[in-house]
Amino acid sequence: MTTPTPERQPLFIAGEYGEGTGGGSFAVISPATGERVGTLPLPSAEDLDTAVAAAHTAQRAWAAVNVWERAAVCHRVADEIDARRAELARLQTLEQGKPLAESIADVTEAAQLFRLHAEDAVRLGGETLPSRDGSKRMFTFHRPVGTWGIITPWNFPLLMFAEFAAPGLATGNAVLVKPPAHTPLTVLRAMEALVAAGLPRGLVSVLPGEGDFGDALVRHPGIHAIGFIGSSATGAKIAAAAGLKRSLMECSGNGPLVVLADADVDAAAKAAVDGAYPCAGQVCCATERVVVHTEVHDAFVAAVLRESERVVLGDPLAEGTVLGPLNNEAVARKMDRHVADARERGADVLLGGGRRAGMPTDLYYEFTVVDGVPEDSLLAKEESFGPVVPIITGRDEDDLLRIANDDALGLQGAVFTRSMTSAFRFIEEMEVGQVIVNETNNWWDINMPFGGAGARSTGWGRIGGKWTLLDMTDTRTGVISL
Repeated sequence: MTTPTPERQPLFIAGEYGEGTGGGSFAVISPATGERVGTLPLPSAEDLDTAVAAAHTAQRAWAAVNVWERAAVCHRVADEIDARRAELARLQTLEQGKPLAESIADVTEAAQLFRLHAEDAVRLGGETLPSRDGSKRMFTFHRPVGTWGIITPWNFPLLMFAEFAAPGLATGNAVLVKPPAHTPLTVLRAMEALVAAGLPRGLVSVLPGEGDFGDALVRHPGIHAIGFIGSSATGAKIAAAAGLKRSLMECSGNGPLVVLADADVDAAAKAAVDGAYPCAGQVCCATERVVVHTEVHDAFVAAVLRESERVVLGDPLAEGTVLGPLNNEAVARKMDRHVADARERGADVLLGGGRRAGMPTDLYYEFTVVDGVPEDSLLAKEESFGPVVPIITGRDEDDLLRIANDDALGLQGAVFTRSMTSAFRFIEEMEVGQVIVNETNNWWDINMPFGGAGARSTGWGRIGGKWTLLDMTDTRTGVISL
């Protein structure tokens, strides 16, 4: 078995490290330093076949294991991840670019997910159902779907692996993971924790790649279900390729954060900033749009500029840095394009608005505040995925709600108000999957269901808590005739 080194990270195929048969290699370059973090081989179609065959064999045996034993293994995985926290966090910061404190939090939360879903699995019960036929007894129970193909994004490499792997393994599934080729190292290195915890060989494989390999994974006849976190555009392609396979899709978001006339303006401004800089704004529920009542607009803008003073852009490994570089050139160009479009349409760039010169790479984007954002601008209509607070003004509560819902995406939103009546109105009428009241819309808890509104282009299913277990299992029905 090949051993991982800082210079060379092998693939994880059928439960063990190896070079695979692809023949090519890929260098992972740090967005923070521009230097090579590591090199890994690229997988082949043959490697995918090997991983799928091993998963099928391992999954059948794993599904037969008592749920308490599966939960115990998941708890050991959590302990092993915790034991490697410092190493995994530093590696993630190097390959992804986020500040080290955020990476430490990500690794910690990944371990917590394995513990949470271990406990969820042992309590995943069915129910008895009344039958119209008095001689029948009906009941439901849950069974694993089988082998899941998981496609994860580059913004939270380890955490979003755990969001699928923890509930999937706890409920008796096998998992094949395709992280992006440019941020695979943390997940690959974390496989040491799964091996040390005693996870059966073959249950998990990690095969990094880009679009073509992801398409092969989705279409492979041995993959029974698909889990995806990423952009809505990519999600639509995956859904089309997956056909009737079970799928769990969590796609793009575009805010909003709404500030009503009676809001605590200082708290709302802090929340807007807090939602814009983590992971350099590359978060699906980040502060993508702020919709502010005209009566509190000036006070809100002043408070946002004050709050922005604490956002320190710099080396993500340095103490005191809270904003690191963007991960890749594509998202940096999108930020360039969105800010330029806002300027051309008459918006005022009050802070930032461009890449900072003199940094190790060209991916360090200044924390940006844009006021007077037109409703038809790219900043308003598209997910920018960068460190920006775009401010849109509305006339009254009806207008604020209209602007909030004038978007094709509907993942998560927030509203600031002192009125319980207004809070419940926005909870019920804002067309997003979750509404957070008097807190940043970048807020999430691992025990809550997270996902998009059904009428919007944000996918389906829920990440978090028992709801992911329900999505990753079949509900079966037993009927006994007495």
